[in-house]
Amino acid sequence: MFLNHAPEQVLIEVLNLPELWDPFKTKVWARAHAGEEMQDPEFYPKAELIFPSGESLPKAWVDPHYRANVPMPEHLSAAAATG
Repeated sequence: MFLNHAPEQVLIEVLNLPELWDPFKTKVWARAHAGEEMQDPEFYPKAELIFPSGESLPKAWVDPHYRANVPMPEHLSAAAATG
């Protein structure tokens, strides 16, 4: 998958996709696509990555507590209370 590294304005290829969507990983192993020669892979902070369209990464990919402030649906909270 290709993403933009915002600080350097360069396209990178994520080499290990499970690192990308694991919210407990803060960096991904990737290779920059800049210049004519193949670049060496390195770690890039996920906080500095965006989609080529300019959109941010999904919160579920970067924040392990992304559901902490989401209220539980009423039908589930009632089932948990009786359960």
